[in-house]
Amino acid sequence: MASIRTETLIDTPLDLAWAALRDWGALHQRLAPGFVVDTHLDGTDRIVTFFDGTVVREALVDLDDDAHRLAWTVVGGPYTHHNGVAQVFADGPTRTRFVWVADLLPDALAARTGAFMEQGTATIKKTLEARALPA
Repeated sequence: MASIRTETLIDTPLDLAWAALRDWGALHQRLAPGFVVDTHLDGTDRIVTFFDGTVVREALVDLDDDAHRLAWTVVGGPYTHHNGVAQVFADGPTRTRFVWVADLLPDALAARTGAFMEQGTATIKKTLEARALPA
């Protein structure tokens, strides 16, 4: 099983980062616009459309406000197994550490998924830092 991890420091307070991450249905608006071009809810699942046209169904596994942690699984699609977790941690009063981990099968999808996650993490950093700037 492949396990992929991305991590970055974001110049935004934890509460702002968590508010964007926990907004399950607004991934394309609040967290990763451009990288994700559409998100719509189907019950508690979300259907996510990425910039390259890839569409996946993600089922919410856990949303933990105390740990600032969101867990999901991709249902169907190219994976026989996919578990994703994103979590944010305070790194001082105005900075947040964003960690995204995916465990997946088949291993053959690891390189592509890792590249997607790196691009997504860069988009998240850019988006959250831009929104943290004073008006």
